[in-house]
Amino acid sequence: MIDESATASRRLGANLARLLEQWKDQVDELKGTGGTAYLPYDFSDQCTAWLRVTSADGCDAEVQAGWSLVEGWRFEPSNYTVTAPEITDFDPIVNAKIECSLDDLSKYIATNSEAHATSRY
Repeated sequence: MIDESATASRRLGANLARLLEQWKDQVDELKGTGGTAYLPYDFSDQCTAWLRVTSADGCDAEVQAGWSLVEGWRFEPSNYTVTAPEITDFDPIVNAKIECSLDDLSKYIATNSEAHATSRY
């Protein structure tokens, strides 16, 4: 509910769905080519928490949780992809990572996005 942009909704579920749609787009861009994407999940006053998705082969990924000093109020969750390239100070959280396929990650993000989009909240 911290998002006042034109793309934000008054419904929390719709806003969460929009955030997750962006996550899925970022993950899908890694398919076939690999690379790194940053997906925000915590928007605090003095920092933000992100999932760093790294793929060397465009098929498998490592998903690592961590922090950045980019403040949560500096950008809008409904259009975070403008800010994601500014995450150069990513500080990983010890033992907070998993490995999975990009296809599985994309599928689970889409499932969650759909659930929020159709929710009543």
